[in-house]
Amino acid sequence: MTATPPPLGILMLDTRFPRVPGDVGNPSTWPFPVRYAVVREASPERVVRGRARGLVDAFAAAGRALASEGAAGIITTCGFLALHQRQLAQALPVPFASSSLMQLPVLARTLPAGKRPGVITIDAASLTGRHLTAVGADPATPVIGVDPAGAFARAILGDLPSLDMFAAEREILAAGEALVAQHPKVGAVVLECANMPPYASSLRKRLGVPVHDMVSFGRWFYAGLCPPTFDPEGDPD
Repeated sequence: MTATPPPLGILMLDTRFPRVPGDVGNPSTWPFPVRYAVVREASPERVVRGRARGLVDAFAAAGRALASEGAAGIITTCGFLALHQRQLAQALPVPFASSSLMQLPVLARTLPAGKRPGVITIDAASLTGRHLTAVGADPATPVIGVDPAGAFARAILGDLPSLDMFAAEREILAAGEALVAQHPKVGAVVLECANMPPYASSLRKRLGVPVHDMVSFGRWFYAGLCPPTFDPEGDPD
């Protein structure tokens, strides 16, 4: 009998906006077991614009609870927690990955000469060089945000009960086009926001460059936590 693989733990913000397929907070997004823990009072506004002040201990406690429930590793649903990567990793008993931004240093080394990764974020005014430095990324990495008055930012940061996915996709595509227009050397894109992966495929088609997000990172992260096994015939188990 094949043993059930351990879950990936996911620290959730305290939200009510829709978690559509592809969102890190939707269990159908993942091809392996996941277990969630909501950090109470961790609103998008407080984590993104308030830098999670006063919440780090609560995130650590929730992470320890997930580990005690069998989580092999832990990720989050907000890229802005990059600012607290080191502190939270040191506080937890299992591997911890705070943000899709952690992919930036690796991607920078995979691209052709003269190319660099860029970032699309939900709030460009709040994403600083400190967030990038905290995960080992170049603080001068090109960053652009979606329209702060648009449907996507209003729904997520305002924690609204509904989301216009068609409008959200248009706004993320527009941000991607602006990023490569302003920074022609961008050869790959990282989506900071864990609510943006549902639009990654469309963005890849529109821009013609690789697009990475918290789902791609989470899958890579879990692959190391729970590697596949292979039978003698060469088929993965």
